[in-house]
Amino acid sequence: MLNEPITKVISRSFVIKDANIDTDQIIPARFLTTTERGALGEACFHDWRFTPDGAPTAHPLNQVSRDEQRILIAGDNFGCGSSREHAPWALRDFGVEAVITSRAADIFKSNALKNGLVVCEIDEAAHAALLDREDLEVTVDVVNQTVTAGNITASFKLDPFARTCLIEGVDPLGFILNQSDAIARFEQESAA
Repeated sequence: MLNEPITKVISRSFVIKDANIDTDQIIPARFLTTTERGALGEACFHDWRFTPDGAPTAHPLNQVSRDEQRILIAGDNFGCGSSREHAPWALRDFGVEAVITSRAADIFKSNALKNGLVVCEIDEAAHAALLDREDLEVTVDVVNQTVTAGNITASFKLDPFARTCLIEGVDPLGFILNQSDAIARFEQESAA
C-alpha cells in the first residue's frame, strides 16, 4: 500500500540517454533475493555504478543527488526485458519518483504504477528535447497528465485506475480494502 497521494512530482531531473535499458540493468538478478522494499537503492544500476570488487565507477549515476534529482529522463524502451517488480522498487529506493521516456515496457510500467513510480510516455520531440538537457526543474502533474520543464510541455496518458490509485495514495489492494464497507453492504443486499 502506498503512503501518500501522488498528484505532482516537482524535482530536478537526471538523464540516462541509453535506449533499451532492461530490468536486469536496473536491478541485477543477484539482488532479487529480497521481498522487502526499502533496501534496493544501492543495487539500482549496480553494475554501472560499481566495479566487480565494489568500488564506485565514474558513471554519472554516482553524481546524482538522490534527494534533489527525483525525476529520471530515460531513453526509449525503458524497463524492457524480464518482468521484475524489484525494478521499480530499486528505482524508488534510489530516490526516483517519476520516469519520463518516449516508450516504456508494458510490464515495467504496470509494476511501476502499482508501486507509486509514475511513468510518463511523452511524444518523441519533447522527449528528445528533455534528453538533451541535464538537471532541469521538471513538474510531472498526475492529475492533468502533463510534464512541464521550462518551455517544454508534453502530455502523457495513464490508465484511469492507476491514475486514481496514485492520486488516492493506494495500490490496487489498498483501493479494494478501502471499499470494504461498500463490499459488505453489497454482500448483505445480495444475500437478502
